[in-house]
Amino acid sequence: MKRRSFVKAGLAGAAVAPFAKPNIVAAQNKTFQWKMTNAYGPGSPFYVTGPGSPMDFCEMVKKMSGGRLVIQHFAAGELIPALEGFDAVSKGIVEMNAANAYFWAGKSFAAQYFTTVPFGLNFQGMNAWLYHGGGMKLWEELYKPFDLVPMPMGNTGVQMTGWYRKPVQSIEDYKGLKMRIPGLAGKVYAELGVDVKLLPGGEIFPALERGVIDAAEFVGPYQDRRLGLQKAAKYYYTTGWHEPSNVTELIINAKAWASLPSDLQEIVKAAAAACNTISHTWCEATNAEALDDLVKNHGVIAQPLPPQIVAKLKEITQQVLADAAAKDPATKKIHDSFMAFKAIHDKWAGISESVYQSQIRAAMSI
Repeated sequence: MKRRSFVKAGLAGAAVAPFAKPNIVAAQNKTFQWKMTNAYGPGSPFYVTGPGSPMDFCEMVKKMSGGRLVIQHFAAGELIPALEGFDAVSKGIVEMNAANAYFWAGKSFAAQYFTTVPFGLNFQGMNAWLYHGGGMKLWEELYKPFDLVPMPMGNTGVQMTGWYRKPVQSIEDYKGLKMRIPGLAGKVYAELGVDVKLLPGGEIFPALERGVIDAAEFVGPYQDRRLGLQKAAKYYYTTGWHEPSNVTELIINAKAWASLPSDLQEIVKAAAAACNTISHTWCEATNAEALDDLVKNHGVIAQPLPPQIVAKLKEITQQVLADAAAKDPATKKIHDSFMAFKAIHDKWAGISESVYQSQIRAAMSI
C-alpha cells in the first residue's frame, strides 16, 4: 500500500510539473516598461545626472536585469510639474519618482525625518538608522496608506549652512532676514524672525543677486558654484546644522512593485543601495575641489556660524521637533525611534569619528 501511494504521489507531481514550469519561465521572461519622474530639472548634477543619480539608477537597473525592466526618466517639467511626483506615483500615473521626502510635509509632517533632521544624523548614522535601526520599516509604514514603497537612493552628505550677502554675528542679525530655506530648518529660522522663502534651485541666484532675498541655502560647494551663487554673495557659512545629511528618496507605486518578480525587486533594491553610496562619494569628491576654488579664486569667505548662534538654533530645533511630535502620533513614533538611535550612535561617533577628526586637527596645528 505504501509503494502504491508513493507511485501515485509521483505521478501527481509529474502531472503538475509541466504546468508549473511555463508559469515560472513566463514570469522570468516578462519585460516591464516603467516611467520615473523627478522633482529636479533637466541636467541637474546628482539629482538627475551623474554617478549615482536617478538616471544612473535607471541605467543600472536596465543592465542588471538584462533589459527586463526599463525605466524611462523624466526630469521636472518634462512629464509633470516638479512637486507632483508623490501624487502621480500614488495614483499609478507613473511607477516611480525621485525627490526628497521633506517636500511632502503637507502630506505628513513625519515624512521630513526621512530626508534630514536639523542637528540629526550624518550620512553614516542616517543609513545605519534606515537599514539597521528600524527606519525603513517606519518609512514603509508611513507611506503604506498612500500606496507607496519608499527607499533611499542617494545622499549629499552634510550640506553648507548657506550664502549671505552680509555677515551674521548674532541672533539679532536674523530678524527680518529674507532667506531661501526648505524643510524643518525653515521652521526653526522662522522662530528667529526670518522671512522664509521657498524657491526652486533655478530661481535662487537671480533672487539673491537682486536682493529679493538676503541669504540662501542650496546644497554644497559644487552645486552652489554651478548656480553661480558666489557671484551674488560672498559670505559662505557652514556647520551643517540644518542638513547633516540629505536623503534622495525613491518612491514606487505599491501595485507596480507587487507586479515585479522577486529577482527584479532585488535588482531595484541593489541599484538604489549602490546609488546611495556612489552619489555620496561623488559629492565628497566634487565638493572638496569646488570649495578650494571658491575660496582661492572667487573671493568667497567660508567660515562656521558663531557658536552662540548655533546654540540658539539647536535650542529652537529641539522645541520645534517636540511640539510636532506632541501633535501627531505618527510623527512621535518616528521621532522617538530617530532620537533613540541617535543617542546610541552619538556615543559611538564620539569615540570614533569625532576623536579622529579632532586629533587630526590638533596634529596639523603642531
